[in-house]
Amino acid sequence: MQLHVSPSLRHVTVFPGKGVREFIKVRIGSRWVSYRMLFYSLLFFTFLLRFIFVFSTVDTIDGDLSKCSTIGCLGKRIGPRILGRMESNVPEVIYQILDEAISKEEVEPKSDIPQTLHDFMADIKQTTPDAKAFALKLRQMVLLLEQRTRKAKIQEYLYRHVASSSIPKHLHCLALKLANEHSNNAAARLQLPSADLVPSLVDNSYFHFVLASDNVLAASVVSKSLIKNALRPRKFVLHIITDRKTYAPMQAWFSLHPLAPAVIEVKALHQFDWLSKGKVPVLEAMEKDQRVRSKFRGGSSAIVAKNNTEKPQIIAAKLQALSPKYNSLMNHIRIHLPELFPSLNKAVFLDDDIVIQTDLSALWDIDMNGKVNGAVETCRGEDSFVMSKRFKSYLNFSHPLIANFDPNECAWAYGMNIFDLEAWRKTNITLTYYHWLEQNLKSDLSLWQLGTLPPGLIAFHGQLHVIDPFWHMLGLGYQDNTTLSDAETAGVIHFNGRAKPWLDIAFPQLRPLWAKYIDFSDKFIKGCHIRVS
Repeated sequence: MQLHVSPSLRHVTVFPGKGVREFIKVRIGSRWVSYRMLFYSLLFFTFLLRFIFVFSTVDTIDGDLSKCSTIGCLGKRIGPRILGRMESNVPEVIYQILDEAISKEEVEPKSDIPQTLHDFMADIKQTTPDAKAFALKLRQMVLLLEQRTRKAKIQEYLYRHVASSSIPKHLHCLALKLANEHSNNAAARLQLPSADLVPSLVDNSYFHFVLASDNVLAASVVSKSLIKNALRPRKFVLHIITDRKTYAPMQAWFSLHPLAPAVIEVKALHQFDWLSKGKVPVLEAMEKDQRVRSKFRGGSSAIVAKNNTEKPQIIAAKLQALSPKYNSLMNHIRIHLPELFPSLNKAVFLDDDIVIQTDLSALWDIDMNGKVNGAVETCRGEDSFVMSKRFKSYLNFSHPLIANFDPNECAWAYGMNIFDLEAWRKTNITLTYYHWLEQNLKSDLSLWQLGTLPPGLIAFHGQLHVIDPFWHMLGLGYQDNTTLSDAETAGVIHFNGRAKPWLDIAFPQLRPLWAKYIDFSDKFIKGCHIRVS
């Protein structure tokens, strides 16, 4: 539609745009109207409406609006609608009551506080209180509900901590059955790898992967998903590092479940010559770490019982500090890769809570540009919960030792990392890592909470090469916002978080991505009642 005004302002013609040429014609008249007059007219009416509004507020500021009949009241009735002014009808005393500091007496439970909204409304109708009494009653009920919510949230964190830290019965069963098989069956004690494949362990023409784990079932899924999706499996070498107690079950599993033509090495930490000679920083750090953890005597129940005012998130962090993984050698061993594998130039380190869904040999085609650590950044992505991590998410920037770093610098993730071991040996990354670990222990854990990523962020600072997020999707153990279809498009998915796929608290819609690499007809799996869900 088009609007045409004649130069003399005598005619106004409206064209519909299609069809009829002349739709409406309006004759204005012979009187000439200037644009200046139009402008002043609009300006006058604007000031008039403002005057009416101000007059209305003075005229009836303490009166009953329903009994008002002056032009000022009219302005007060229609003024806010026209001028967009919103007024609050909530008495100021309510804001004052609700904004008061919480006293110790209010925190103590009382029997006369309404327990539900129905009780609250019944009490109000019965007593017909004034605004102050209403606010006091409302405040008491809100505080009661807040205390209940806090208690429920803390209980949730406690139950999740127990569920994620305990060894499930079926995993314990699997380790025992495999250890028994290792003792009674020579086929479960094969040398891994066989003698003719030993040279491949130090051959840099192969693709070398390192997996540190004391969980046989988790290690089996990682290894099977890695080899099954490989385009050239005979060029893949998987170095599995475990502890002394898990070595026999781990060797038994991979002896009885070979992944030929790939090369699988199973080695316990005590079998590394480097780790058995002299002082080892990782062992010293673990001893000091154990002393710091002794502050949490009484365990998780004591933490929950002694904290009546702390936020649930703070209590959750203290519970997480009790997790056995923070006192596990498996959690620190990656910082010693150059010493553990002195002949290798490059290796990909894998966590045991990941699933590989694509061929990882393409990682060797990535130019690291002289950097040591190839990793996915965790500050950019559609998932605002998982992919919003920066240095300030892990480090305490109120501490002067940390203040020199940029709090908004993007963090990165462990789980699937490309390490240029040749470039690493030319740096002091490992010494820097243990220096900061020592500083945190001396400062009573005031630099960061327990874990290996915060000192890793510092130690690898300036040595990070960012890789495409396709290679590492995180957060499948934190929350269930990730859909199955989205997870299937990633090269590697990571169940980082408490909801590990082998636990009952795993997210059911995501667990099949992990479970499909388990043969549930296997006699060991069936014998320990390990099921899909």
